[in-house]
Amino acid sequence: MRPTNQDIVVGRWGARFLGRRFPCSIGRGGITNSKIEGDGCTPSGAFCLHRVHFRPDRIDAACYPMKCAPIRRWQIWCDDPGHKDYNKLADGRSGCDFSHERLARADNLYDLLVVVGYNWPNSVPNRGSAIFIHAWRSPRYPTAGCVAFDPADVDWIIRHLSRRSRLFVLPEMRRGQKRASVPSQR
Repeated sequence: MRPTNQDIVVGRWGARFLGRRFPCSIGRGGITNSKIEGDGCTPSGAFCLHRVHFRPDRIDAACYPMKCAPIRRWQIWCDDPGHKDYNKLADGRSGCDFSHERLARADNLYDLLVVVGYNWPNSVPNRGSAIFIHAWRSPRYPTAGCVAFDPADVDWIIRHLSRRSRLFVLPEMRRGQKRASVPSQR
């Protein structure tokens, strides 16, 4: 499977989408072919892009072409491999005695995010969770495994996504190695 112009293609060098290049951040552990929960790596492969989530108190989603869902203060994303909601959006109102990420953060990292179809929706425990496209903390500051961009670039990218757009994360290559096509994962 080869990327097209409407796909976001990411490598250590940055990203390209619709003929434009963007600086981006990847996981602090680099890019891996064998993602494990908590390893800090960004998984390589070709992934569908799913629902866009946004903070309605900070973002007006009316201008985005993809279906968007508001992030509520009580929503969390479960990253506990032993929990039934592993790698899924969950309700945090009744208390959270399991590992999770709060989506309504004080900073702007998750004001606008796209759920990447890595190990989702049929999650395998310990294969990695909460892989999103979102805003970076600062230029090139590593993530825990997500792909992050300047907030203005996240906005531009999401405005230009189509239903057929995918995320291609290219595997690390050694000098002299030829790039093979990227396996598709859902």
